Amino acid sequence: MMISDKIRLLIVDDHKVVREGIKAFILPQTEVELAGEAAGGRQAVELAIQLNPDVILMDLIMPDMDGIQATREIKQCLPSASILILTSFAEDEKIIAAIRAGALGYLLKDSSPQDLLEAVQTLHRGESYFPPAIARKLINAFQTPPASDSTPGTLTERENEILILVAHGLSNQEIADRLFLSPWTIRTHISSILSKLNVENRTQAALFALHSGLAKLDD
Repeated sequence: MMISDKIRLLIVDDHKVVREGIKAFILPQTEVELAGEAAGGRQAVELAIQLNPDVILMDLIMPDMDGIQATREIKQCLPSASILILTSFAEDEKIIAAIRAGALGYLLKDSSPQDLLEAVQTLHRGESYFPPAIARKLINAFQTPPASDSTPGTLTERENEILILVAHGLSNQEIADRLFLSPWTIRTHISSILSKLNVENRTQAALFALHSGLAKLDD
């Protein structure tokens, strides 16, 4: 049996017209295929566990279970799940709640099809995706760094250098190219950074760097 090298996508939205629209935007791309679709949060949790998709597009407002709770439950069962919030709501509290629940990206429904495809591709690489406007809202809304007893001083000089580049939104490959290192070496350093800072993902690590003053958004 051949193993598909396509990005397997689970679409979660309680409006059928939205799901159909996303499929029309995304599925013609040869690298993406539909793993499944859910009309609510509870069904999303069940299908995520059953199908283990590469990327999950998650709506926020649904009648049976909202996207935040569904994200939280999926991450409890599948810690490596890559969840992209796709919503009409840009309120700070919703963005923060989504990140704390474990989402790796946040995109508004009025974004272009190309932005949506780029976000799916980015999450599939294990990276975070936040458009500049959402990233600024997220950073400005946090009054303190993500929960951690660590400081940037606990990192090595190389780890600090990589964390700054992560905070600026560079991918592992871009960081590797910038520092003349292999992507595998960058992944190893990032794993060490997450462990030392006691954060779950590179988005939280980036927020730590920004709020600690190690990196600045406009650098």
